[in-house]
Amino acid sequence: IEEGEGMSVIKYLVPTRGMLGLRSAALTATRGTVILDSVFDSYRPKIAGEIQGRDKGSLLAFAEGTVTTFGIEGAQDRGKLFLKPGDDVYKGMIIGTYQRPGDLEVNVCKTKALTNMRSATKGITTGIVAPVDMSLDACVEYIAADELLEVTPSLFRMAKNPEMQGKKPKGKK
Repeated sequence: IEEGEGMSVIKYLVPTRGMLGLRSAALTATRGTVILDSVFDSYRPKIAGEIQGRDKGSLLAFAEGTVTTFGIEGAQDRGKLFLKPGDDVYKGMIIGTYQRPGDLEVNVCKTKALTNMRSATKGITTGIVAPVDMSLDACVEYIAADELLEVTPSLFRMAKNPEMQGKKPKGKK
């Protein structure tokens, strides 16, 4: 540890798999005042032990369809969303971060029932929170062992791996 004028320099040897998620954790811990720099040291045997993963779950799309404003209003209370109205989703697609451990399926494609009846809450509207913009690095950092990342020229989509549905990840009992 080297200390300068209000700044500390910490040097570590960390495996590449341990670097995934380090940037966002360091930015959160330092309130955005961290500078990270990494340099390749050498190839070494895999270090025994598991790297800690995320402690929050994922919000999953309940059905295939197009995201609606009404669907997002109901889902945004559950966590931070990665999509906006008009985006296409499919069943099992990761659409946001759930506030609690485990995954939750939400229906972001549902539409408001059109009725002739008046409602006392008709004039009450809620705003939509802007979606979290996920870059390729952020997506790779976010996905867990039982999740996939689909990369297309125009967007990145994450989903649960259908082959691992119902199976427990290694090391979890």
